[in-house]
Amino acid sequence: MLVIVEADGGSRGNPGVAGYGSVVFDADHDAVLAERKEYIGRATNNVAEYRGLIAGLKAARELGADEVSVRMDSKLVVEQMSGRWKVKHPDMIPLAQQARDLVAGFSRVDFAWIPRKQNSHADRLANEAMDAQAEGQVATTPEAAPPAEKPFDTAPSDTAPSAPALSKKDETGPGWTGAMGKPTRLLLVRHGQTALSVDRRYSGRGNPELTALGVQQADRVAHRIASRGGIAAIVSSPLSRARATAGAIARRVGLPVHEVEGFTETDFGEWEGLTFSEASQRYPELHRAWMSDTSVAPPGGESFDAVTERVRAATDQVVSEYGPGNVVVVSHVTPIKTVLRHALDVGPSILFKLHLDLASLSMAEFYADGGSSVRLVNDTNHLS
Repeated sequence: MLVIVEADGGSRGNPGVAGYGSVVFDADHDAVLAERKEYIGRATNNVAEYRGLIAGLKAARELGADEVSVRMDSKLVVEQMSGRWKVKHPDMIPLAQQARDLVAGFSRVDFAWIPRKQNSHADRLANEAMDAQAEGQVATTPEAAPPAEKPFDTAPSDTAPSAPALSKKDETGPGWTGAMGKPTRLLLVRHGQTALSVDRRYSGRGNPELTALGVQQADRVAHRIASRGGIAAIVSSPLSRARATAGAIARRVGLPVHEVEGFTETDFGEWEGLTFSEASQRYPELHRAWMSDTSVAPPGGESFDAVTERVRAATDQVVSEYGPGNVVVVSHVTPIKTVLRHALDVGPSILFKLHLDLASLSMAEFYADGGSSVRLVNDTNHLS
């Protein structure tokens, strides 16, 4: 028997009040065969997502299923369970192993990522679990996942790659954040100048090269980063303006550049190469809607909501793969703003209010326990 498992988890504070929801559908996605939900105490989003998956797999096993199609909006869990991303954080390793042990009991299990809006049933269950706890109740369904794992151990995973150590003062997060352990610090670099940026034109998936000034800017930010030292890795958007900037850093630091597709700039579709005024004049109603609603996409292009999904997945991928240390991420305006938004845990208005200069440097930190912080935004001292 084939069943479909959809699972979700949430944390209000990350870490904070957390819960999961799982639903098992028949093969046609018409009938609900089982539901699971549980408040799991203080935990991170990733822990809650894994707990939801485990509960859903257990429910499928109890129904006698032999084939399972798992659908989740957590790119991290889907990629790790599919074997494409490594599991390195200590709080994720036992959960991933528990899920794999359950998977081994079926004849076939496949994993697929779905947008959050397509995972609304499981999301509702997770929120019901957290809401019930807020109201003084404990929301559970029968045969839910096992008790929460022991508190996060800050010792690095023995599967994590070696990386230059951070300074002693960087070993713990700012006291007021509650984050513990060594963070993955992302040094977020916007690429240097191109001809389109000179005229302030929408520059998304087009591939303009750096101008002569852009090359100088790239070299200056490279010098700044190399002088700082302690770089574990360099990742970049695959677009040429980002790759050229990353290449300047790589030559100074002596590390290779790894392309990560998720850090590519927004696809502006038919607005590519237009100025703000030109786009607003040609598409007045659509452009106004786009400026106020992140679900709206330019004609033939990509919405900011879609960008948010892939950038968050790319951020999770980098944090998972490289662990504690300093990682340079060379990218573009919208992806960098999105990483900062993710670290600050704020709404989409930051996308329209935050300014980032060419070849600027920002810093965001992500901790294994789910904490995050922003240390620097739009620093251009190296250009003056």
